[in-house]
Amino acid sequence: MIIKIPIRLIQLEADGFHLFINAEINGKVANLLVDTGASKTVFDITRVSKFLRKRKKSFEQFNSLSTGLGTSTMESHFTTFKTFCISELKLEQYNAILLDMAHVNESYSLLGMPELDGVLGSDLLMKYNAVIDYKKLLLKLNMYVVCGIRYKV
Repeated sequence: MIIKIPIRLIQLEADGFHLFINAEINGKVANLLVDTGASKTVFDITRVSKFLRKRKKSFEQFNSLSTGLGTSTMESHFTTFKTFCISELKLEQYNAILLDMAHVNESYSLLGMPELDGVLGSDLLMKYNAVIDYKKLLLKLNMYVVCGIRYKV
């Protein structure tokens, strides 16, 4: 099964765009940036508490430093989402990596753009053999990928 997720294309400059999708974390809508250059799917540590039943003031430290998002290295943490859904794709007990994305959201705010809750990275895009259809503004995920094995359809 191929699932199709609507993409919101937001223009940054005359020739620059960012792609966004809606996802759900524990049943609440999340705004995610689709970033094929991001190695992992990550979430903003300050915004993630709105998705958790118990508002956490601290999270478990993740044992590796992360790079990207306009910085050389940053400390990362993790938490577990009961559910993380991208359209019909439902991931249960999803171990989420958390980063401080305040600098990104500050920039977005200055540009009049909605703040992001996270970044959909190449780990999940690759796992589900994602295709971005710019003409139709759709992100397509291949649900025939099971247990790391790719099935031809």
